[in-house]
Amino acid sequence: MRRQTRAARGGAADALAPNDPALYDRLAGEWWRPRGVFAVLHWLAAARGGLVPPADRPSAVLVDLGCGAGLLAPHLEGKGYTHIGVDLSRESLRLAASRGVLAVRGDVCAVPLPDGCADVVAAGEIFEHVPDLGRAVAEACRLLRPGGLLVVDTLAATALCRFLAVTVAERIPRIAVRGVHDPRLLVDRERLVEECARHGVALGLRGVRPSLVDAALWGLGRRASVRMVPVPTTAVLFQAWGRRGPLA
Repeated sequence: MRRQTRAARGGAADALAPNDPALYDRLAGEWWRPRGVFAVLHWLAAARGGLVPPADRPSAVLVDLGCGAGLLAPHLEGKGYTHIGVDLSRESLRLAASRGVLAVRGDVCAVPLPDGCADVVAAGEIFEHVPDLGRAVAEACRLLRPGGLLVVDTLAATALCRFLAVTVAERIPRIAVRGVHDPRLLVDRERLVEECARHGVALGLRGVRPSLVDAALWGLGRRASVRMVPVPTTAVLFQAWGRRGPLA
């Protein structure tokens, strides 16, 4: 088991090209390990869930783009949504389904769901992995009913982000898997706002980072998770949210 864990943290990913979706099938056993290689994604899922309000109507639907193994599911409990998860990884979707997510295999740039089907669309840590940001944003907005909420978290296309999130983080065990990001795909914040506006969604942005105190305690084994806290800059990791306006 220790040999497998070491491979998951390094060698297994090293054999893949940067941003290769096959990584998530190869590391499927890590998804629900709270101190595994996807630990930071658990922290981000909790913060993303905090942006999702309780459903305001019966049979409300939340579409989770790039849902992975369904890490958002625990943070939606009791909020009244049917949770639909879209992902390319079969193993991730199998794990998501075991957590109550309705799993749909599909590309976030061509989602096999109807227009206006969602009260909320969550796009967590996915836009920095897509080769066509415009298409991915168009699909996310297409799925929203009028008044529906888009919730995003992603990485900014800045030199600071490339250094911290790729050069540094991918070399720290349990923070980021080496090769998980292609720096060329990090998200231009102005373009993201403009693309959403084209489809009737006005975004607000705020920067976030892990609580340094929580992270230190987590590293010592004295906390099970780490809170994400606001910061005054969106130059590294940021959240975005906005509602779709009435259809023209």
